[in-house]
Amino acid sequence: MTISVAVLGPSTYSEEAASWLLQGMDWRLVPCKTIADVFESTLAGKTDYSVVPVENTFEGSVSLHIDWLVAEQDLPIQTEWVYPIHVNLMALSGFEGDYGQLRKVLSHQVAFAQCRKFLSEHLPQAELEAVGSTAEGARLLVERNDPFTAAIGPATAAARYGLKLLAPAIQDHKNNFTRFVLAGKSPTPAFAPEGRGADSVKTTLLLMPGEDFPGGLHQLLSAFAWRRLNLSKIESRPTKRQLGTYYFYVDVEASMESVLLRGAVEEIRAVGCDVRILGSYPAYGYHTGAQ
Repeated sequence: MTISVAVLGPSTYSEEAASWLLQGMDWRLVPCKTIADVFESTLAGKTDYSVVPVENTFEGSVSLHIDWLVAEQDLPIQTEWVYPIHVNLMALSGFEGDYGQLRKVLSHQVAFAQCRKFLSEHLPQAELEAVGSTAEGARLLVERNDPFTAAIGPATAAARYGLKLLAPAIQDHKNNFTRFVLAGKSPTPAFAPEGRGADSVKTTLLLMPGEDFPGGLHQLLSAFAWRRLNLSKIESRPTKRQLGTYYFYVDVEASMESVLLRGAVEEIRAVGCDVRILGSYPAYGYHTGAQ
């Protein structure tokens, strides 16, 4: 049976990353125009899973996507993986000028943030127009047919729309990775990208304190600390109920099958803090030297 997976796309980094994770599996990628459409597709049962980018090496968390994961209680995280991101400058196939002739660049705001230095040095005169995705920028470039407009995105988008790569890999740092999660109602089968199993198991928790008091966060974190449970991420996000109230989004390097983690959750609940489990899942790194 073919499993369907919703991704932002087509020809986006999400699609590239999903194809890497699912290599050798019987999966079908379903491109969606916006990240909201990605979530809605899986919530409505049109697809089995959603691919969601949640964090970049240099720009940190994608807060909007994390808020979606928090809001959609019926779509827990089932898998996490890391994928390298290569940002490319592309133009219409007939463009023969230099950077100085470009008046506008289209891309997603996260892609712009990943190549600030290049844009500042080579395209200071160009207006940066943020669009819904890097692939959407490539599509709009062809649609507008303006020779003095360029786009930034994956090489797959350039190939799809017949664009010329003016400059490959323009990201400010070579070590540019994005963390993706697969969210869905059912556990996923075992993957083996690059022929390997999972690097670790993680659990994502949402901690929602009942009240704010001095030392409150320290009290919650102590439940993990004395059990020597490593937190690979902790982030505060507004509850959206009242100004100054927050929940804590926490990644723990342990499975919910762990007696230690279950004990930590029970201790945190005992002090009046609500705990939601957003997923307990395998995590895959990216180890190959091939780019």
